[in-house]
Amino acid sequence: MPFESPERVAALTPEAPHGRRADGRPDVPTDILRRMRLVTNDEAWGILERGNGYHFQFEGGWYNLHPDRVLVGRAVTVRYVPTRPDLNGAIEARGKAEGRSGGQNTWIVDQLEEDDVLVVDLFGKIEDGTFIGDNLGTAIQARAKTGLVVDGGIRDLARVFELPDFNVFCRGAHPSAIYDVTLVGVNQPIRVGDATVMPGDIVLGTREGVTFVPPHLAEAVVVASEETRQRDVFGKQRLAEGRYTTGQIDRSGWAEEIEADYQAWVAARGTA
Repeated sequence: MPFESPERVAALTPEAPHGRRADGRPDVPTDILRRMRLVTNDEAWGILERGNGYHFQFEGGWYNLHPDRVLVGRAVTVRYVPTRPDLNGAIEARGKAEGRSGGQNTWIVDQLEEDDVLVVDLFGKIEDGTFIGDNLGTAIQARAKTGLVVDGGIRDLARVFELPDFNVFCRGAHPSAIYDVTLVGVNQPIRVGDATVMPGDIVLGTREGVTFVPPHLAEAVVVASEETRQRDVFGKQRLAEGRYTTGQIDRSGWAEEIEADYQAWVAARGTA
């Protein structure tokens, strides 16, 4: 406590088609992560919610530092509660016994690997709920090369904003340091707004908000997105050629002859 054992993480995430990382999280391949960067939240939603019944995987309403940057990576989940002296004392004693130093937020950052994304439940706290400043932001950027999702605040906004290839989704910024909160869980199920997040979920952060993709559905999401984009290219090409009308193309299902034309177009391009 508060770090979940690899065995427990594996038990909580039984559907892991691509193997596991050392800490027990599902290990979605890097290729899928890279392809996920082109997926929209709407495309992911179509697979997760309508296709598989995952209703609580999207959270919007963020303070997004860089709306032009897409955030993708494997979730490391973190849960805090308001401080209670006896509980906080037990956590500090355990951390000391494990050789951990510094604030409890540094314990998590020190174990990050490339393509990890911290997802932090700080129960919406902004003042005294600032999970990172520029030093920890720099450490996350150096280790994970991704960013941060925190249902709470950050500090040193001007300096964090300057970090290259890094983004933060938070609830706000405040000059105070993190205070009166206790770390109680790492790589456990957490709640972020209306979303349930599991360790190893694929984080997809865009202008709209953040989708948390279950690992066993990540490949289906990217494949569906790629098919949608390919069909969009075909549709626009045929509209520009005047072969079909907008009514024929801009609909949920194409007529048989258009579908056959599309499949032939795909085969000719070698992109099937």
